[in-house]
Formats: sequence, structure tokens, C-alpha cells
Amino acid sequence: MTLLYDTVGVVGAGAMGRGIAQIAAQAGSTVRLYDTQAPAVAKARDEIFSQWDRQLEKGRMDAAAVQACKQRLQAAGALADLADCKLVVEAIVERLDVKKSLLAQLEAIVAPSAVLVSNTSSLSVTAIAAGMERPQRFAGYHFFNPVPLMKVVEVIAGLKTDAAVCEGLAAYAKQMGHTPVQAQDTPGFIVNHAGRGYGTEALRVISEGITDFATVDRILKDQVGFKLGPFELMDLTALDVSHPVMESIYQQYYDEPRYRPSVITAQRLAGGVVGKKVGEGFYRYVDGKAQVAPEQPVPQVDEMPPVWVSTRAARRAELYQLLKDLGAKVETGQSPSPQALTIVAPLGFDVTTVAVVERLDPARTIGIDMLIDDAATKRRVLATNPATRADMRDAAHALFARDGKAVSVIRDSGGFVTQRVVATIVNIAADICQQRICSPKDLETAVTLGLGYPLGPLAMGDRWGPTNVLEVLFNMQTVYGDPRYRPSPWLRRRGAIGLSLSHVED
Repeated sequence: MTLLYDTVGVVGAGAMGRGIAQIAAQAGSTVRLYDTQAPAVAKARDEIFSQWDRQLEKGRMDAAAVQACKQRLQAAGALADLADCKLVVEAIVERLDVKKSLLAQLEAIVAPSAVLVSNTSSLSVTAIAAGMERPQRFAGYHFFNPVPLMKVVEVIAGLKTDAAVCEGLAAYAKQMGHTPVQAQDTPGFIVNHAGRGYGTEALRVISEGITDFATVDRILKDQVGFKLGPFELMDLTALDVSHPVMESIYQQYYDEPRYRPSVITAQRLAGGVVGKKVGEGFYRYVDGKAQVAPEQPVPQVDEMPPVWVSTRAARRAELYQLLKDLGAKVETGQSPSPQALTIVAPLGFDVTTVAVVERLDPARTIGIDMLIDDAATKRRVLATNPATRADMRDAAHALFARDGKAVSVIRDSGGFVTQRVVATIVNIAADICQQRICSPKDLETAVTLGLGYPLGPLAMGDRWGPTNVLEVLFNMQTVYGDPRYRPSPWLRRRGAIGLSLSHVED
């Protein structure tokens, strides 16, 4: 296959510029790397050369390939050295005025047919191109850090971008070994937009005093399968990066409630407690390792009360079988006896509301999250209500931990942690489809590759039930009276027929 861009310019020798230069050279392009700070270019070349030397040592590249790559990666002493480049990638500071100034200079240097792109993660591609003479040859080309390992790139069309430019960029991404996804020019594009549901909803859980950072992380890793909990992730990316993105997307969507940032991250950013790179974030780090408090031990309960399960519990049959497997004495009457531990399993509703509506004794009522099949999780999550007796709380904890599975006990709220976060992720993804920002297929690809989710958000919704997700959202909207939980029209329409790729049309 003929290389689409045999000569590529990269402006900016930071982490992103280095990574883009590396994979472009590996694809066979001659790469001219430029930075206003000449020492930064020399440092970047040295670091990229070291990467290739390590690949040689590990047997992933041969000596001839490494030598050829090194010869193709050239330092540019001035922007004028990019004059013959067929593609120029801008990877500089995330400031609209600076990017527009650079593009004006580049347009005066490169050929009229050259393609210019920005690696912007949060700025409007249309706004960047607004002052260009030829905006039709400009697009967004958003890679993720570290570029050689994160195998997805967003190709973003501005309002005046020629469709052929995006087609060429997508094809070149494949030549570089990456997977392209096509997006419309909207705040956050695909990945940063879809990712709003994970951290922002987790922060809302914390702001309501439901539990602590470590417990939220444990729940979402053990119940859903995320590689990192939201607070581990924010510590890794650092709040000086992630909080401004939260604010930018929220503001660009004219204060859309779904994307509302949190005062928690704003305060921590102001205090410099931004994450792992400074040794302190949501966790404290010693020698690069997070210091995490141990979980609460399983209580010792001398005599276990009988257990009664609400007739309205989610996955009631499975919950009954689980209790039998755990050796519980299960009551089957229409109502619980005065001694019984009462178990409810709501979707979206809080335990207090369920106890009142079902006329149960709140002091003996405990909730369990049954959105996800218990057999598919590594952790069970229980929720008390403000009136729950300590002995009933301890009995429930001890009972559900009998088989050795981890148990977390949290305070009451509308929706459990997993329900809230999963429903928000699916709802935002559905809204992306509603707005036709990208195809459902590209959405799933971008999220799994760009965010590392165990499933794409639409597949997540299908696995645990679109109607269940809708129930969580409707009920949480009732509990909170907050528009951030209003279900997307796309989700409401598709909920009954499934969200996964085999069931949807663009």
C-alpha cells in the first residue's frame, strides 16, 4: 500500500508530539519535528531513539528497521523546514489563540494541498480553523497518551473540512497501526465526552457522603470490571489535566447538568493535591504506590436472624438462591416477621423510600445492589438507611460475606454506586448517538480503546438490561428531581430493542 503522507511535520516536542512523530516514522514517513525550544527537539529525538533501541533489545524490531526509523526522524530548526510536508500535525499548548497563530504561519509556508491537523483534545476544530484561508484542508487528529500504546485516534471534521481529508487521515492512522474513529466537531469529541459519566458521577457519590474514595474504586472494579477506579484514574491523569477538561466540556455545552464538574476536584486542584505525580491526590503515594486503608473487617455475629426478601426486589429469584446458598433461613410469608432482616433490591430508588412505600420497618431494612448478576461480580454492595439498626447491618454484612466474597456497606442514596455510574455512562453514550456525533460502532471502539472500559457503553447497557438502566434513571430522576438523570431520547426509543451494534442503525 502506498504511504499516504511520505513527509510529515510535527510541531511540538512534548509527550504527544514525540509519540506522534514516533509512530509516523515507524509507518515509513519522513518526519520533521519542530519546537520553539530547540533543546526540546533534541531531547525528544533521544527519547524516541531509546524507545526504538528497547524494541530492538526485546526483539520487536530488527536492526535495519531501527536504523531506518532513526534516519527518517529529523530535527527541524525552523517552521520553514516543514515547507514540503504533505501533512503537518500541531501538538502544542491547548490555547486557541496560540494554535490559530501557528496555523496562520503554517499556511504561508506549506503547499496549498498540504493537510494541517490539530491534536486538540478539547478545543473546537471549527474555531481553530476560523481564521484559515483554506479551512477545508484542516481537521482534528486527536491521539491519546502514550501515543504508541493507545491505539485509537479521533478524526474530527470541522464545519468546513473536506470529507476527503478525513478519509485520508483515517487511512493514514491505519498505516500507523492505529484505529481511527470519525467524530463531529462537538465538545470532548467522542472519548472525553463519553468519559464524563465515570468520574463525574463518582464525585457526586462522594459529595453526598455515601462512602469514601477507596470504596467507590473497589466497587466499580470488582462489580463492573474497570481496570482503574475513577479516583485511581484521576490520580493517574492528574487533576490539573482532568478538572479543566470537566469545566471545558460543561461550559461548551452551556452548563448541561450531565457534565457538571465537582467542587471536590476544584478544591484539590487549588490546593495542589492533583495526583500521583506530586505524591498526593485522592490517595497518598509512597515510592509511587498508593496507600489504601484496609477494608472494614467482616463483623462477628453470634446469631443470624431470619431473612425476608421484598417481593419487588430486582433479580428476586437469583437473590433467593444466593441466600439459600449462603445458608440463610429465608422467610416466604407475605410480610417479614418482627425478627427478620429485610432485604430490598431497588433499581434507582433509595432504601428509605422503598421501606416507606412497601411499609417495611426501616430499622431492619437493608438494600443490596442486584443490577449485575451476582455470579459475574467479585463484590457485593449493601446499603443502609438512616434508621437501620447496627445489629441488622452487621448481620447482613456477615451473611453476604459467608462465601468469602468481598462486601462493601455504604450509606443510603438513590441508586447504588454501580447503578448510578453505569446508568450515567450508558445515558451519555446514548445521547452521543442521539446527536449523531459518531456512529455507534465508532463510539464503542473509541471508548474501549481510549478509556479501557471492560465493555463499550452500549454493550454495557445491553448486558445489564436497557430497561433496567432506564428504570435506574427514571427512579433517580424521581428521587433527586435533577435533570442530569433524564434519559436520552435515543435510550428510551432503543431500550426495548437493544443497544448493541447488531440492533442499531446509524
